Amino acid sequence: MQKILVVDDVEVNRELLRYILEDDYIIEMAADGEEAMQKLQGSLNETSAILLDLQMPKVDGFAMIEALRERGWMQRFPVLVISGEYSIDVETRCLELGVSDFIHKPFGSSVVKNRIKNAMDLFFTRNRLERKVEEQAEALKEQYEIIQIQSEKLRQEKSFNRLMMEYRSAIMEVETRLKVLNEEFSQEFNRNPFEAIKSRLKSPASIFEKLERKGYPVTLESIRENLTDVAGLRVICSFPDDIYRLADLLTKQDDIVIVREKDYIRNPKSNGYRSLHFILSVPIFLSNEKKYMNAEVQFRTIAMDFWASLEHKLKYKKDVDSADEIVGMLKDCADSIEALDYQMQEIRNKIDRSRQ
Repeated sequence: MQKILVVDDVEVNRELLRYILEDDYIIEMAADGEEAMQKLQGSLNETSAILLDLQMPKVDGFAMIEALRERGWMQRFPVLVISGEYSIDVETRCLELGVSDFIHKPFGSSVVKNRIKNAMDLFFTRNRLERKVEEQAEALKEQYEIIQIQSEKLRQEKSFNRLMMEYRSAIMEVETRLKVLNEEFSQEFNRNPFEAIKSRLKSPASIFEKLERKGYPVTLESIRENLTDVAGLRVICSFPDDIYRLADLLTKQDDIVIVREKDYIRNPKSNGYRSLHFILSVPIFLSNEKKYMNAEVQFRTIAMDFWASLEHKLKYKKDVDSADEIVGMLKDCADSIEALDYQMQEIRNKIDRSRQ
């Protein structure tokens, strides 16, 4: 049976609470805060809850709460105030100090039992969850440290650095071809098919983490075979039809191979995300050989790129208030962006036709 410490200077109250609770709990009693603290020192680990009166001689309820807080004992068991005080200010003060509940005198048997049971259930459930979160945080910390150690080992491997050089070369190859197309459009049509190119090379830590998460071996061959997004480029265009025109011109070049294509513009994700994705196998020309490397290429409009940066922050930021509401707002924005992109495209087309 769980032990409850009843602290009240009125003997009748202590005995009444003993009578109500003794079938379900072991009852320990104290006449004031000083006596209660002395008893707690000898039975701290066995105590499951405290019922505490506020108005007592020597050490009153508020002083005892402060003493419990200073020792960190408020984290060990729930404290329920038992009082004839009906002031909202007093209740608020108690709750702010960490008291779990407030039971008013005179006592009703069923009310006392239910409030104690609920307070204990909530308190110990919360503590279990907090311990689990701490354990998971510690496990994640250990995993992160392992990833950092392993990624540093990768970084120091000469063969790994050469592989990263080859992926960087694939990025430069795609960038060069896009820039050539951009230059040609500028001369032929007096406009540019894209506004910017953003590129990134996956970090050693990110490569190691993804291989581990997917259950792949951490080897150079495994990186080549199993990861298609080590080299990544994002091409930002003004209008949707520029995306398709530019992507078509790039992928139809006779030495570029489409490994995979996903069209999230015509078939948006459920959250509203729109982009045209390719995994391309791109030739790179080294001093003694020509070889093909994978590169992930994404085409987005300017507005959708801005939207995606916000959505990314929400996805990877924890404890965001009103997350569901924000998700809904982002979906509405994505739909509005699509309509705006096509409206702006139509305006541009009308301007171009008027010049002919």
